[in-house]
Amino acid sequence: MRILVVEDEVNLGEALKRGLYAEGFAVDVARNGLDGLQMARENPYDLMVLDIMLPGMNGFKLTETIRSEDIWCPILMLTAKDGELDEAEALDTGADDFLKKPFSFTVLLARIRALLRRGGESRPSVLATGDLTLDPASHTVRRGETRVDLTSREFSFLELLMRNKGRVLTKREIIEHVWDYDFEGDSNIVEVYIGYLRKKIDAPFQKKAIRTVRGVGYLLEADGGEGDPEAVAD
Repeated sequence: MRILVVEDEVNLGEALKRGLYAEGFAVDVARNGLDGLQMARENPYDLMVLDIMLPGMNGFKLTETIRSEDIWCPILMLTAKDGELDEAEALDTGADDFLKKPFSFTVLLARIRALLRRGGESRPSVLATGDLTLDPASHTVRRGETRVDLTSREFSFLELLMRNKGRVLTKREIIEHVWDYDFEGDSNIVEVYIGYLRKKIDAPFQKKAIRTVRGVGYLLEADGGEGDPEAVAD
C-alpha cells in the first residue's frame, strides 16, 4: 500500500517514512502543501498523512482541494494545535481522522490501519479470494482455517494483489505500490517475492492463485486458485 506524507518538519517526515516503510508501506514525502497537491493529483495513493501547518497551502485547504477534485483516499491529519475548532475543521474539510502532536508511532500506525480497513464505502474490511482471506486490521492471512505467516513486505504485496484480483499488475505498478517510485534495486525483486508468496499461500494448499502473464506481469486469480488444479501458473 502506498502512502503520501505531507510534513514540513524534515526529521519527522523522514522518521515517518522509515517507520512506515519498515511496516511494509511504500511512502512518498512532500515538504509543502503545493507539492503535496501535485503528487496527490498525479499518483493513486491508498492514504495520505497531512500536517495542518504547511507552507504554500495548509492542510485544511489541501484536503478541501483534493476532495473537490474527487480524490477520495483516506486522510489522516496531524496537528500541533490544541482545540476542538481545529479538529472540527479537519473533519469538515474532508479529513477522515486526526492526531495531535506529539504522538506515538504505534497509535499512528493503528489509525492508519483502521482507515485503510474502512477505506471507501465499497471497500470490504476483510479481503477474500476463494478461501484466501486477508485482514488489514489484524494483519493476518488465512487459507481456509489455516493461518499463513507473512513478512510485512509480503503482506503488502499480497494485499495489493487481492485488491486488484483478476487484473494483471505490471512489475512497475507492483514496485511503485509495494516499494518506492525511486526504487533503484534489481527489478527481479518482484519475481523473488512472487516466489515467496507462492511457497506460503499456494504450494502447501495445492493451489495456484498467483499467475504469471508472460511479458506483462502478474495477477491473482479471482477464485483464489480454486479452479482447475492442473492449470499452469508459471
